[in-house]
Amino acid sequence: MVARFSRSQLARPFRVGGVGLWLSAALAGALGAGPQCTEDAMIVFDGSGSMSEMGFNHLDEPRIFDARRAMRQVMPDIALHRRLGLIIYGPGQGGACENIDLRFPPLPRADGPIIEAVDGLEPDGRTPLTEAVRQAAGALDPAAQSSTIVLVTDGKETCGGAPCALAAQLAAERPGLTVHVIGFKMRGDYFSWDRQDPGYTDGQSATRCLADHTGGRYVDAETLDELVAALRETLGCALFSARPSNPVR
Repeated sequence: MVARFSRSQLARPFRVGGVGLWLSAALAGALGAGPQCTEDAMIVFDGSGSMSEMGFNHLDEPRIFDARRAMRQVMPDIALHRRLGLIIYGPGQGGACENIDLRFPPLPRADGPIIEAVDGLEPDGRTPLTEAVRQAAGALDPAAQSSTIVLVTDGKETCGGAPCALAAQLAAERPGLTVHVIGFKMRGDYFSWDRQDPGYTDGQSATRCLADHTGGRYVDAETLDELVAALRETLGCALFSARPSNPVR
């Protein structure tokens, strides 16, 4: 496994004079940015009922449509270089807050299973994101020097979990684990646990502390292109973060 990377080491596009993004990405890889995209990662994907809501992209399409397009676009590249696993929360039978589905732990070339799972997803249920992140951590090798969780969510915890408390626990017990959070078309709200964590208010989900306490990133994404960029930034390396989009419609 490779060493854990800090927020300042996360890949960012850069330019050299008039040279375009492709050459910039190649130079970034040559300078050693590439290995940080090879550690095992778990994707925690929001499949709750709010992902079926319409209208925020001005096309009267549910949010899940752009989420599917983004996964189809980025997963084939990323899965070439790292093992990926997937947890989906929301839909399912039984108690709404118990619907957390570990589809698979990190596997090589997992782009096909990830795309198939998200394409077949029918959003439903509530948002037990804290417990889903906890289970994602359990699916990663605790002895690994570094590993990554990327949470893709469009809303708040609705099952009584406390993401900030989990973040503190993970930072203490799993120092090699980094959690990134992508807030996809997330809308402002104030949550009961914000009173305990006053820095996570003003329209920002309390899930942000999962990233802040573990050295990860919190990224807002409102459009398909922004979601693609956020996935590449948090799951990929410099090459994928800087690569221009080829939209999948």
